[in-house]
Amino acid sequence: MFKEFKEFAIKGNMVDMAIGIIIGAAFGAIVSSLVDDIFMPVIGLLLGGLDFSNWFILLSDAGGQTFASVAAAKEAGIATLNIGLFINAIVKFVIIAFALFLVVKGINSMRRKQEEKPAAPPAPPKEEVLLTEIRDLLAKRPA
Repeated sequence: MFKEFKEFAIKGNMVDMAIGIIIGAAFGAIVSSLVDDIFMPVIGLLLGGLDFSNWFILLSDAGGQTFASVAAAKEAGIATLNIGLFINAIVKFVIIAFALFLVVKGINSMRRKQEEKPAAPPAPPKEEVLLTEIRDLLAKRPA
C-alpha cells in the first residue's frame, strides 16, 4: 500500500497539480489585496467616500446603538448582512475567473496551432527506397 501511494505521489501530474494549487493560493492573495486595497477604496471614493468593507445592514435589534464597522457590530453580538464584503468577494471572483479564462484561452490557442501543423509525410516503404537507389545507380552507369 505504501509503495502504491509513493508511486501516486511522485507522478509528474501530482507534482504539477501541487505547484498549481500553491501558485493559485498566492494569486488569490494578490487578487484579494488588489481588490481590498486598491479597487474598492477608489470605487468607494468615487461613490462619495463609501467604505465597502463596512457597508452592512443590522439584522437584529441594536437597541438604538449605531456601529461604525462590521467588527464592532459582531463584537456587540448583533447579526449583520455584510453587503460590502459580498461585493468584494464578487469582484475577486470576476478577476480570478477572467485571469483563468485568459490562461485557458492561451492554452487552447497553442493546442490549435499544434494541431494545425501539417504532419510530415510518411516515409516511403523500404522496397520503394531500394528501387529508387537502384534506379539512381543505373542512371550513373556509363551507357
